[in-house]
Amino acid sequence: MNCIIIDDEAAARAIVAQLCTSIPELDVIEEFSNAIDAIKFLNQQTVDLVLLDIHMPGFTGFDFVQTLKDPPKIVLTTSDTNFAIEAYEYEAIVDYLVKPITPERFTKSIQKVKNTIAQQPSATKGEGGASSVGEDLYINIDRRLIKLTFDEILFIEAKGDYIDIKTTKETHRVHNTLKKIKDKLPEDLFLQIHRSYIINFTKIIDIEDNSVLIEKSVIPISRSNRPELMRRLNLL
Repeated sequence: MNCIIIDDEAAARAIVAQLCTSIPELDVIEEFSNAIDAIKFLNQQTVDLVLLDIHMPGFTGFDFVQTLKDPPKIVLTTSDTNFAIEAYEYEAIVDYLVKPITPERFTKSIQKVKNTIAQQPSATKGEGGASSVGEDLYINIDRRLIKLTFDEILFIEAKGDYIDIKTTKETHRVHNTLKKIKDKLPEDLFLQIHRSYIINFTKIIDIEDNSVLIEKSVIPISRSNRPELMRRLNLL
């Protein structure tokens, strides 16, 4: 069972990591000092368990849980006893550990997690644990998570180490690659038509020669991608 640790205090992360070493089947694959970096990691990786502090600057543990569409099992690790009732309102939260955590209490908590996982029916997980399962996508801009629905995305353009996501309202610049975001987009709506462009082909207004018109933007079509675009279109 693999897990990650999220806590803004290095000493607290070290203590939890040490407790994990007493559980042979528990593998700590990464540690994070903030929830935003952990979310970015979970967009690429799947884990079984998150050991999560509640009080962190800027983005709390509960903010983290609410952001994930398909969260792994979560055990809260905190010095605050005031949120236990609120914690159990979240289905993903399995246990609430109050610091300092004893080895005995930690072992019981991990056993509870294992029992919970064993009791749940097999579920189909999104590839790479991506948070884009469903009808929307979260992007990280200036340590804020912004929700975009797939329908509002018009096209995406590569700009060096960044991508511009053009929506019906505005353009968002994100530090990412076209390849990574392509893996998170539904293939029935989006298509790469050029090495620098992915389009929502339901938004095409016109196709002429080697370009498509989406709203007021003219986007080139590469020769190699044109056959797939034409195959997708419902031609008369």
